[in-house]
Amino acid sequence: MTEFDAGRHILPRPDFRRPLTTAMDVHEQQTPFTPIGPVPPPQGAPNVVIVLVDDLGFGTSSAFGGPCEMPAAERLAEGGLRYTRFHVTALCSPTRQALLTGRNHHSVGMGGTTEMTTAAPGYNGFRPRSAATLAQILQGNGYSTAAFGKWHQTPPREISAVGPFDRWPTGEGFDTFYGFMGAEMNHWYPLLYQGTTPVEPDRRPEDGYHLSEDLVDHAVDWVRTQRTLTPGRPFFTYLALGAAHAPLHVAPEWQEKYRGHFDHGWDRQRELTLQRQKELGVVPADADLANWAEGVPHWDELADNQRRLAARFMETFAGFTEHADVQVGRFLDALDELGELDNTLILYILGDNGASGEGGIEGTVVEHRLGHGIVDDPDEMIEHLDEIGGPHSYPIAPAGWALALNTPYQWTKQVASHFGGTRDGMILHWPRGVAEPGGLRHQFSHVIDVLPTILDCVGVPAPFSVDGVTQQPIEGTSMWRTLTDPEAPEHRRTQYFEMCGNRGIYHEGWMAVTRHGIPWEMVPDKNKRFADDVWELYDLTRDWSQAHDLAAQHPEKLRRLQDLFLIEAAKYQVFPLDDRVTERENPAVAGRIDLLGDRTSVTYRGGMRRFTEETTPNIKNRSHSITADIETPQTPGTPAEGVLIAQGGRFGGWSLYVTDGKPAYVYNYFGMSLYTVRGERPLTPGRHEVRLEFDYDGAGLGKGGTATLLVDGERHATGRVEQTIPYYFSFDETLDVGVDLSTPVTDDYPVLDNEFTGIVHTVRIDLDAAVGEQAEFDGGLHRRVMGAQ
Repeated sequence: MTEFDAGRHILPRPDFRRPLTTAMDVHEQQTPFTPIGPVPPPQGAPNVVIVLVDDLGFGTSSAFGGPCEMPAAERLAEGGLRYTRFHVTALCSPTRQALLTGRNHHSVGMGGTTEMTTAAPGYNGFRPRSAATLAQILQGNGYSTAAFGKWHQTPPREISAVGPFDRWPTGEGFDTFYGFMGAEMNHWYPLLYQGTTPVEPDRRPEDGYHLSEDLVDHAVDWVRTQRTLTPGRPFFTYLALGAAHAPLHVAPEWQEKYRGHFDHGWDRQRELTLQRQKELGVVPADADLANWAEGVPHWDELADNQRRLAARFMETFAGFTEHADVQVGRFLDALDELGELDNTLILYILGDNGASGEGGIEGTVVEHRLGHGIVDDPDEMIEHLDEIGGPHSYPIAPAGWALALNTPYQWTKQVASHFGGTRDGMILHWPRGVAEPGGLRHQFSHVIDVLPTILDCVGVPAPFSVDGVTQQPIEGTSMWRTLTDPEAPEHRRTQYFEMCGNRGIYHEGWMAVTRHGIPWEMVPDKNKRFADDVWELYDLTRDWSQAHDLAAQHPEKLRRLQDLFLIEAAKYQVFPLDDRVTERENPAVAGRIDLLGDRTSVTYRGGMRRFTEETTPNIKNRSHSITADIETPQTPGTPAEGVLIAQGGRFGGWSLYVTDGKPAYVYNYFGMSLYTVRGERPLTPGRHEVRLEFDYDGAGLGKGGTATLLVDGERHATGRVEQTIPYYFSFDETLDVGVDLSTPVTDDYPVLDNEFTGIVHTVRIDLDAAVGEQAEFDGGLHRRVMGAQ
């Protein structure tokens, strides 16, 4: 069969009627049977590649006038089109869900990130089946499909060995997936998935390993295999790199290239970037720099150590970004080598939101500290200057650089009201379909427009039904006409924006906006009312960068746009507005289902591993015990070694382990303090119960406690843990039994090579009654959820 009975409007292809059998004996069958073949793609359909990089801003890439050299982006821009008014949603998960469905992020349940979901329809984190993904549509039309890199669209409680897996990449239309599921990942020691199977790299940093290179290696291998086995089928590759999201991890030689390049500071960098942007034509000659964000110091207001640190953070960011782009270049080279580059529609999206300002005023060598409201002292950080970017760091840059990287616009990631959070460069490369290589396109467009544009280029309709489910309307509008006509009328006349209460509405050249919060504020004012937010008004036909507020001059225009926002927000499930962060992190308060529910005891078996924080008992801010049933080696003179159970890693966590045959427990407080309790006597050969009892001090969050080690019911050691982590240990590391994967919680055992040399039969975690949250921990969680997206 070569075509669809339903004209490609129903996916998957309906089963065709079985041919009539006319004989009992196959040799007497007169009408030949037609073999069942693969789904046919449209005649001449191009390959499709979407490359998405993380946490860039409009003024980051050299292709859009920024200071970070991106040769692959420039190469594609020279042979394709640069879209200068392309918009995203201001945070990771919402942009990705909108990109792959062609619907506004609230329409598909992703009003915030996956970690912030509630029970409200626009915020529940569950893509409705009535909004099939681009991968499902292309897969149903005969494409091979593969995703590599960051996903961040699956509800966290479903990221486990028991799934369910229908919201994983391979359940949403991708034949193949290799990457990570959450918000961020350690690029030196990543914890990855091949399909739905947990995997770890077989190389290490000392062997030259880096995650960006690994992801592209897998993408190249897949495309080569696909072209070898099924050269008649087009492919869709979604390459979503973790760079340049924190942690900023890159080898020293990439930082060295930029050494001294940013000593002039972020104020001067904005001026240099704007000048270059005007030369390239990606902003008009009369564009102004938008206002500087309140609360962020100018470069000349910093102390010497602050400037030295800030420059090194930016050198690391730039090296990290360029290194990622060079890997994209390797993928392009592979396509060229296969003869497929000219037949491939490539969309290179330079950011899922604006550059991140969650690094605060100073930046930090360990992102999780800032997430809990702990600000690093520059005089202490300077002692670790040369570690920034390496395996012993987990850095994020200061907010001042985010403002510079979003030039010429206001604000940063999270702030959906202003273009610093929502406008990113986008490059479209398709030699067969683009008549003006190197051209610029200034039509107002949005990430939801990508899906219908690709469908037009491929030559397939939006389906009416997928997997038996009637599809809701695609809300994006195709950019098809802009490929050949630089003067094509704007396909998008109206677009709303909202994230964490920051709101905006664009309509026919005008935009009304209101900023509700500040990304690097540790504790937003709980009494701040949406009704009190101040609205601004911009005439974008004369003011490219939202530099001149006209609200006072045109109050009636502002009121009409405010009313239009209400209409659009009601239409797309934006209400009720939700600026909560801390509360939304707690499943019980947020109203979403908690995987473990009210369970206070969980027993793990030896060899179990890769449990994320939303799939493990929450031991934080309460008394608890950890009981391991183990068997030590019987070999005389060979003491037991290794990890019994560990959660987190070098930048925060805890571990119960054996060293030199003796039991030990360690609590790692953000890499700042290690509280270790060690037994004094080695374990004898044979079976033992090793138990850790933690008696929490109570009376608030992040308090200390007393840790007691017992072996076979006998107390071996007692020690104090003076302070604990109140909200989260890590976004990328996991709880593992019998080993400590990724980075080690303590240097008492080696990286990765720390499996217990005996047998771990079981480990049980028991939780005491939760302590009431009488006091907050400096408001840290308000920062951390947003800073890690």
